[in-house]
Amino acid sequence: MMKADPVILVVEDDAAVRQGVVDSLSFSGYQVLSAADGREGMEQALRASYQLLLLDLVLPHHSGFDILEALRKERPGQPVIILSARGEEADRVKGLTMGADDYVVKPFSVRELLARVDAVLRRSSERIVGSDRYPFDGGEIDFSRREVSLENGDRKELSERESDLMRYLIANSGRAVARDELLRQVWRIDPKNIETRTIDMHVAHLREKLGPTGANVLVTVRGKGYRVG
Repeated sequence: MMKADPVILVVEDDAAVRQGVVDSLSFSGYQVLSAADGREGMEQALRASYQLLLLDLVLPHHSGFDILEALRKERPGQPVIILSARGEEADRVKGLTMGADDYVVKPFSVRELLARVDAVLRRSSERIVGSDRYPFDGGEIDFSRREVSLENGDRKELSERESDLMRYLIANSGRAVARDELLRQVWRIDPKNIETRTIDMHVAHLREKLGPTGANVLVTVRGKGYRVG
């Protein structure tokens, strides 16, 4: 399966602003979904398949904070940028504390918005703080070379997908990541009607390449998904 262009969901009740953002993102090559109020935004935020949410705060029916709170319970790894005219420090701190990746105050330029979208998408798939190397009991992963080095001297090459999967799990260390989330954020495909055995097979191959401690590095959390041990 080929990796599709990132899908971005825009939740904005101002029709002119929403259309302007949708047009700018579409022109830049992104696939775009949109919602015009909090109710529709809540539904799409929790059910649709996308890589980044651009979220207004002041919305009919449900506020942006309501959507953010619900999202963090059901999709804790979902990247979000808040777009709001509310530029007070208290709102910015609240949004970022609730898990938003960035906070953009209206009015904003298209150039600035696209730069922030690109930065958040890049961080969400590549965020390994400070290093391209990940040491584990029995070896080390060098992401710049897409290679596993084991203490016994063996070296194993990682496929691009295996490297992306490992990066995402490391970026979300400390929690179990559901298979649906991995399909959305690493494979960038809609998990509906997809056989999640695909992920299980990739994890099995990864564990084999990580050597004797592979099952301790990539831990199966029954009923929830996988986490880095």
